[in-house]
This record gives sequence, C-alpha cells and structure tokens, in this order.
Amino acid sequence: MRLRKTIWWCLALVLPFSQPSADSFDEDYEVKSWAEIEVQLPAFPEKSNLIPFRVGAITDYQYLIDGKSLSVGSDGVLRFALVVISPSGAQNISFEGLRCATAERRFYASGRSDKTWSKARSNKWVGIQGGSNNQYVELYKNYFCSVGALEIMNADDARRALRYGGQPAATRP
Repeated sequence: MRLRKTIWWCLALVLPFSQPSADSFDEDYEVKSWAEIEVQLPAFPEKSNLIPFRVGAITDYQYLIDGKSLSVGSDGVLRFALVVISPSGAQNISFEGLRCATAERRFYASGRSDKTWSKARSNKWVGIQGGSNNQYVELYKNYFCSVGALEIMNADDARRALRYGGQPAATRP
C-alpha cells in the first residue's frame, strides 16, 4: 500500500513536466489552406463513354459515369459526369466533384434534354453520408477513396476502378 502511494506521488510530480514545451515545435511549419481550382464543364456525356458501376444490393436504377469526363484536378478533387437511369428510362445527368480528403461532394451542373449543362445555383461542398443504395457512398468507399487502397491519382486509375468493380485492395465496411 505504501509503495502504491509513493508511485502515485512520483507520477504526480513527474507527469506535468513530461510533455514537450510549445516552443519545441517547428515554428516554420506552415498550414496550407486548400483552394479549389476553377471548374470547366466537360462535353456532354455520350453513350459510348459510359461506364456502369454497382450501387447497393437491391436497386433497379442504373448508375454510370462518363469515362471521358473523369478528371483529377491539382486540388485533389475527382470530377465526373454521373448518369442515373430509372427503371422507366428517365435520366438524371449531373457533373459533380468528390473530395476524398474530406469525404465531401459537390454538385456543379445538371444536364438538360438539349445536351447542354445548367450550372447549379448552390454548389457548396456537402458531406457524403447515407447507407446502402447511395451512389456517393459507393463511389467514395469502394471506387475512389477506398480505405486500404491506393488513392486515385489520375483519371486512368478512376476508370480502371470503375471497370473492375472497385479498387482491388479496398476495405469494404
């Protein structure tokens, strides 16, 4: 019992001095702020460039990405045209961005029936969240930002991940 008290007193005296002082850190370390590059809308998706990907176990919708529109900017954002086709044949076409570093997505434009883009009114970054049958969660976790897989470094890597059903080293939660 006496030994325990002695140990506790020693720890109480030593621990406050065991942490590094604030001036021991590198003062030259510069926190770099992130800035998004100016986004250019791609050519409208063509059927021959569409790459399908699977979303969830149970869905009648088709999800496709225009392989030609895929790009990874110098800001680290992966941008792509997304095509979602309902069971009745209705199509939603959008141009979007996905930021792996922060698990966020951004909607830049929607496709019109005359094959032109309509820029989004509000295109803020929003967190990727949701469960099954969510294309953003699927793209983030299993295709482009997989835990345990190499980070997508260029458009060819992204197209390869789509064609092969995800990143081979992906950890699927």
